[in-house]
Amino acid sequence: MSRRSLLRAFGAGTAGAALAGCGVPAAYVQPGDRAGRDFSATDHTLHFANWPLYIDTDDEDESRRPTLDAFTERTGISVTYTEEINDNDEFFGKISPALMNHQQTGRDLIVISDWMAARFVRLGWVQEMDRAAQPNVAKYLDPQLRSPAFDEGRTHSVPWQSGITGIAYNRRKLGREIKHTSDLWAADLRGKVTLLSGLDEAFALLMQGNGVDITRWTRDDFHTTCDQVETLVRKKHIRRFTGNDYIKDLSTGDVLACQAYSGDVIQLQADNPEIEFVVPEEGAELWAESLMIPNLARHKRNAEKLIDHYYEPEVAAELAAWVNYVCPVPAAREVLASAKDEETAALAEDPLIFPDDAMRRRLAIARDITSEERTEFAKKWNAVVGL
Repeated sequence: MSRRSLLRAFGAGTAGAALAGCGVPAAYVQPGDRAGRDFSATDHTLHFANWPLYIDTDDEDESRRPTLDAFTERTGISVTYTEEINDNDEFFGKISPALMNHQQTGRDLIVISDWMAARFVRLGWVQEMDRAAQPNVAKYLDPQLRSPAFDEGRTHSVPWQSGITGIAYNRRKLGREIKHTSDLWAADLRGKVTLLSGLDEAFALLMQGNGVDITRWTRDDFHTTCDQVETLVRKKHIRRFTGNDYIKDLSTGDVLACQAYSGDVIQLQADNPEIEFVVPEEGAELWAESLMIPNLARHKRNAEKLIDHYYEPEVAAELAAWVNYVCPVPAAREVLASAKDEETAALAEDPLIFPDDAMRRRLAIARDITSEERTEFAKKWNAVVGL
């Protein structure tokens, strides 16, 4: 399952949206009620919940995680690491009862997609971090990721990894380049195109294809995009809507072009160099999945230390070489470039891990769907997609 796949069913999306709205004031936690007693000074542990396959592992022993082991060796803080997050809404449902009832979640650190992180910030369910205790974050965090609309100044979140939602295609089989989102609608691609099924994953790139500034898109922009996609569905131009299963369709040739994530395409290219990833001329969405410290976490200072550990360029480089997503620490590029291993050094030149200036000028972070908009928009989008 994709790390960014969600809203598979309207029911799940609606439940979360309703809770995030103004109609449940009891769900909001005031700033003074978010911190609990911190046991970090005497209890050198922390519980870190993440997505599957989202951290480096040892080639000979997959139970070992070198960058995490290095943190424990350096600080004496042992980390209980669980790969329990398979879907943003599912995880929201798992920990929301504790958070809305002012109870501990049992987790000191979580990683969720930024659109969901926005919901946690609005509800007051995560704690502000002490940046004075995180000098690496303050120094090395990618400037383009420093201040999303939902968390200005990144006071409540820190990107774990980032990525781009763009277009992947098989250049040899298609026989031409794709440069624009509108190229997906060419007649020779009828029935050979897939789009992402998740509302939060799909809408930004499609709006950008229409020339919309996604940092300030409007309700009209959204409905125009939905109407456009609905017409393409009726004409059977779009083969289907997918999660990460677009990878199989693209690999087999059943699909020639699709909406895709940059990190997935790097893996596809290893087996099929004919697969290309493009950031359209009109732009593509830059997104992140971020580290957050839930309310009443028992080991907040330990969690802040772990976050800062991963912002050391050497550690960030080691993680980036394994996960192959956009690294939120640009300084890690120089570390990889100096590697003796040629394959590792080559990663420093991959724009899907370290976007160059030309690509960065076409990347933007979409403004979040507000709690007031989400129910209406999810209903509309899911009707188009057939969820």
